[in-house]
Amino acid sequence: MSGPLAGIRVIDLTSVVFGPLCTQILGDMGADVIKIEGPEGDATRHSGPARSAGMAALFLGVNRNKRSLVLDLKQAAAKEALWRLIEGADVFVHSMRPQKIAALGFAHEPVCRSNARIIYAGLHGYRSGGPYSGQPAYDDVIQGQAGIAALMAQIAGEPRYAPMIIADKTCALAAANAITAALFARERTDRGQFVEIPMFETMVSFILVEHLFGHTFVPPEAPLGYTRALAPWRRPYKTKDGHICMLAYTGPQWRKFWTAVGKPELTADTRFDTLASRSRNIGELYQLAGECLVDRTTDEWLPIFQNLEIPAARVASLDDLLRDPHLKQVGFFKQVRHPTEGEIVVPDHAVRFNDTPCAIERLQPKLGEHGRDVLREAGLSDREIEALLASGATC
Repeated sequence: MSGPLAGIRVIDLTSVVFGPLCTQILGDMGADVIKIEGPEGDATRHSGPARSAGMAALFLGVNRNKRSLVLDLKQAAAKEALWRLIEGADVFVHSMRPQKIAALGFAHEPVCRSNARIIYAGLHGYRSGGPYSGQPAYDDVIQGQAGIAALMAQIAGEPRYAPMIIADKTCALAAANAITAALFARERTDRGQFVEIPMFETMVSFILVEHLFGHTFVPPEAPLGYTRALAPWRRPYKTKDGHICMLAYTGPQWRKFWTAVGKPELTADTRFDTLASRSRNIGELYQLAGECLVDRTTDEWLPIFQNLEIPAARVASLDDLLRDPHLKQVGFFKQVRHPTEGEIVVPDHAVRFNDTPCAIERLQPKLGEHGRDVLREAGLSDREIEALLASGATC
């Protein structure tokens, strides 16, 4: 494996999206990710369209650059095999509830005693020590609990979830960031550590970046909720033939905008002449801007805004993304031949490293595909591996 994390071995006991996306990011960066699955496999192996059993689309989306090993951790022999893997690992990451992983015998205390240099990452629903600790959590629940559904209600009129697995994916990014930071700290201290990445607290922090707003101050200077993001006119603007996304933000951008749309008198309007005044009158500002765009087509407006250096783009559908000329030019979508699934599309890792580039070097594994190889690397003899197979502890 190449990439900035080449040489790092990750033991991955995660499932669904939060954990697997985190470890896929680490794998894209060059880590050797060993995905430990139970005999039934990750649930996402059966989620969505598939060409063969256990290789559904959602699984393919978050499990490249990994090797799969089946271990039935209800069996003592499988637990012993996992301890052998832990001895040579750099990272141990799981997404079970704390009490569940502890019941299996792999809480952070014994794992970190066994390998003092290991980074142990617990991907939990909630931070330890509070009344929610140890409760189950999924994306929909966290979206509601962290405020996303209520924010959507202010826009849509009723509580709704964002139309994506936004909590799982956001927390996966936070987890990958935390794990790489812990690895960097280990380079300085030669010590591993326990890192807890809770979904609830991660998403509350994420949402309150802008929405803490007036409550940043004690006592509050304004209500909660970033007014620009919650303005009812903050949406794609109608044009003569469709919609356009446009955001003039700075004073110079707005002055150029008003001139371009034939409203030069608004350049001196005191409601909009400073960032502070625009923030106070954001709904009225966006409404007026939208009314100015309906007389020309999207294709007419785009070059005007480009020339004025005002950010603007057409509204893209999911189909449009697959045909996007920029993504095509930079080689973002890769069509590859999977050894069992045939031709598949694989989005590239978005980040580029000049000296240690990320790469897609291993396509998504069949259940247990790499079991024998991984166990041999951990030091198990062929006799021990055959005994595991015979017992059903692996397959």
